[in-house]
Amino acid sequence: MENLCLLIVLLPLAGAIAAGLFGRQLGRSGAHWVTILGVGAAFCLSFYVFSQIVLGDAPALNVNLYTWLETGGVPFRIGFLVDQLTATMMVVVTFVSWMVHIYTIGYMHDDPGYQRFFSYISLFTFSMLMLVMANNFLQLFFGWEAVGLVSYLLIGFWFKRESAIYANLKAFLVNRVGDFGFLLGIATVLMTFGSLDYGDVFRMAADKAGSTITILPGHEWKLMTVMSLLLFVGAMGKSAQWPLHVWLPDSMEGPTPISALIHAATMVTAGIFMVARMSPLFELTTTALSVVMIIGTITAFFMGLLGLVQHDIKRVVAYSTLSQLGYMTVALGASAYSAAIFHLFTHAFFKALLFLAAGSVIIGLHHEQDMRHMGGLRKYMPITWITSLIGSLALIGFPGTAGFFSKDAILEAVHASHTPGAQLAYYACLLGVFVTALYSFRLVFLVFHGEERMDHHAREHLHESPAVVTVPLIALAIPSIFAGMFGIGSMVFGDYFGSSIYVAKEHNVLGELAEEFHGAGHFVVEGFMGAPLWFAFAGVAVAWFLYLKRPDLPPKIAAALALPYRILVDKYGFDRFNDWFFAGGSRLMGGFLWRVGDVTLIDGLAVNGSARAVAWWAGIMRRMQSGYLYHYAFAMILGLLGLLAVFVHRMG
Repeated sequence: MENLCLLIVLLPLAGAIAAGLFGRQLGRSGAHWVTILGVGAAFCLSFYVFSQIVLGDAPALNVNLYTWLETGGVPFRIGFLVDQLTATMMVVVTFVSWMVHIYTIGYMHDDPGYQRFFSYISLFTFSMLMLVMANNFLQLFFGWEAVGLVSYLLIGFWFKRESAIYANLKAFLVNRVGDFGFLLGIATVLMTFGSLDYGDVFRMAADKAGSTITILPGHEWKLMTVMSLLLFVGAMGKSAQWPLHVWLPDSMEGPTPISALIHAATMVTAGIFMVARMSPLFELTTTALSVVMIIGTITAFFMGLLGLVQHDIKRVVAYSTLSQLGYMTVALGASAYSAAIFHLFTHAFFKALLFLAAGSVIIGLHHEQDMRHMGGLRKYMPITWITSLIGSLALIGFPGTAGFFSKDAILEAVHASHTPGAQLAYYACLLGVFVTALYSFRLVFLVFHGEERMDHHAREHLHESPAVVTVPLIALAIPSIFAGMFGIGSMVFGDYFGSSIYVAKEHNVLGELAEEFHGAGHFVVEGFMGAPLWFAFAGVAVAWFLYLKRPDLPPKIAAALALPYRILVDKYGFDRFNDWFFAGGSRLMGGFLWRVGDVTLIDGLAVNGSARAVAWWAGIMRRMQSGYLYHYAFAMILGLLGLLAVFVHRMG
């Protein structure tokens, strides 16, 4: 098993190195074959490991490969922990990444950076696998930073665009804020437990439940609360939770395949996975759980609203990602870790599907992304239409789809939770269901139905995307329908995760709900009688009325609600605030430090000042070099008299 895990990690890395360093020799086809085969083999091996650990009775693997260094008696190791949680993530990451790799052949066909792109996405897969398979905080942090680095390279892949450079720098800097908190959290873990190994930390965690820490003189804080919140700051950055959400919509500047990979299976899911992995720590502090829930609630509802005013097809899907990540975070705050991971699992399929379908539309319209210039594509791109419809139905939670089971499980868990803020979270998420359905079917109706708004040239050349694009769409559509019904019983209400997730008895809402669970079919029947479904139907009905029946109304509503509309278009002012406060403040501080430090101190005193001092002294010394022998003899006599004077003074 250990060798299999090594292969799973190293195959994508080998593909990335081959395509990156030898892409010119391999050629375009060689670059995509070496990376696709590497990630495909990693998926097959991951599924085998999954079948042994989750479907079979093989024990979890926890092995240290080698010690990187040892300092102060603390070893820093590289190793693997492959249990039910890890095996699930491995299958999701490798399968979605494999589909994205195949899809990329069609999407990036004419791009001059073809080999470089395949190298990057394969390296991205390796980084995420290192993160989820880690058995210690050191390796977790390595994978954490590696996905951040590769996302920087991928978001700014088209580096000649100023908007792409702005977007990747924004993503990098915002994530550094989150990662600073995450690093402090890891330092707190090391300070408290003297180890970075998950097993050691989780075993000793309960003994530290009552410990406190002094951050400011005279103020005692609960140690586990501080530790958990610092770790969660890292999750806020990676999983784009408010207020560290601002980088995610701008990540759309990268090519569509990487948008799908970042939003569905890799970077943004890292924070959700990390909190679930750290459940033994979070379960010791209700305060941290409550904060997690409130942050998730704000993200789920208010980021969803922004999807209503977007015209870029990819940005609508991006804001839906923000909202769905908020739902997962709310579930984590309710201690429904299994429901959060289940929604991560189902969301990976239908969100990748939606992004790749959006990319198919963009290909068909020659890189047009504005939905106002689309319409009626259903008859031109039937496969893209039906798969996009399936993804949208899963996103809004239509009964029987994967998203229905995972979303409703979260809502039920939050409704039953006693964590402070749970009721507010429930009603906000319930309203969020309506908002999700409204913006999702706004996209479906504007893009695939109604009148054709594209220009004559685009209409003449419209056709379905090639098989290399549509086959991954079909492959992702299948689990977007069926993954929920097969997973709901075991993953949410069963003992699927075993000891890989810990829930305190007083927080075990899913355990209470499990007593009322009588199978997937009964869950669907109950769903028809529940409020979430009717909120979703209402959202679809409103979208149909506004964008198909009366398309003249949305502009009038926007004019009548000018202030709220302007606030939404302005994204609540976060981007302007960041540009003014962080970017503007950084530029002002940089300018001040440049003038004081660089110009005045370094150039003025150190460099130019020393040069002027040397020139001044050289000018004096030059006058003493006259070339006359009697001048030198006189100087020697003066020197000798000086030495005699010193000698006589010392002898006296």
